Amino acid sequence: MKKEITYQFDIIPKVNEVISVYDDSGINRPTQDVARIEKMYANANLVVTAWDGSILVGVARSLTDYCYCCYLSDLAVKKAYQKKGIGKQLIALTKERIGEDAMLLLLSAASAMEYYPKVGLKTVTNGFIINRTAR
Repeated sequence: MKKEITYQFDIIPKVNEVISVYDDSGINRPTQDVARIEKMYANANLVVTAWDGSILVGVARSLTDYCYCCYLSDLAVKKAYQKKGIGKQLIALTKERIGEDAMLLLLSAASAMEYYPKVGLKTVTNGFIINRTAR
């Protein structure tokens, strides 16, 4: 029987797990610079992870004040797990955690520009946004 994907908040995965997801997903990040990846996660204040058992398969890394804005800086899912709703769920859980007062903003790689409108984000000049639903 296939295991269900589980999601966790604020667990900082091991740097080699993050690098594995980044390299496999196609996201362009400085994965050869382990110290930089570690620092990226040490300074993020909202991390949502997707797991297949003990295997990290997806990650959403954000910087937020939890009341006005959230920058979703990294969204990555391993290729074998793409097109299964994991990225969409990582975005939804990020939005759920930041609440209705905060907007969610991300900047997209050219190769992902068609993906984000499909999962509910609105196009802006160079990225995508989920507007605040409350002031």
